[in-house]
Amino acid sequence: MRKTIAVGAVVGVLVALAGFMPANANESHSHGDNGPAELTVFHAIPGVTVDVYVNGALTLDNFTPGSFSDTLSLDPGTYSVAITAADAKDASNPVIGPIDLKLGSGNNYTAVAHLTEAGMPTATLFQNNPDPVGKGKGRLTVRHVAAAPSVDILANGAAAITDQTNPDEVELTLPTGTISAAVAATGTTAALIGPADVTIAKRTNTIVYAWGSLADHNLAFAVQTIKLDKAHH
Repeated sequence: MRKTIAVGAVVGVLVALAGFMPANANESHSHGDNGPAELTVFHAIPGVTVDVYVNGALTLDNFTPGSFSDTLSLDPGTYSVAITAADAKDASNPVIGPIDLKLGSGNNYTAVAHLTEAGMPTATLFQNNPDPVGKGKGRLTVRHVAAAPSVDILANGAAAITDQTNPDEVELTLPTGTISAAVAATGTTAALIGPADVTIAKRTNTIVYAWGSLADHNLAFAVQTIKLDKAHH
């Protein structure tokens, strides 16, 4: 499951929250009453350094583009998140939010601040899939969070995912090993990002983000990994 937070823009900075809308609510990987929720934040808006407050407390200081936070272990519930200019004294004058994020027990999430296809700041809450895969395999999740049109994801030079749009995610189950990954405009093979080696590890969800801006020539990959649950026999 993922939720999209639509926000507006003002010259050079992020601005106030415009809405909080669910997307693909049927894509759930709930694990029920299994303890705390886990949340990682990925800053994928080029050129803007921010501070992040959770329930009024400074949680991420001078958070730079391309960075992942440490994974936060949080009690299930609803959290108020505000994003301010870097080095703000408090969360009283946010540039995004405050917004409410509802985190379920035992679930693993990544909140991504990124650009829409048109280049407007936005944010998306993804729920990371920990479900087990077969022996000798791993999961590859690809998330398009870049200011760019639809793309194809190439693995070892061939299209493995086609016509992926922002902010969609696609999951693949692959044999363990290393693939050469690249992003190309849909229907082409000329790399906009990459090629770069991506390791598919056993019992791991390798999450690859295509982020940045095509117009500003700063498209890039970012990689996050989470452990998969053990298979039940």
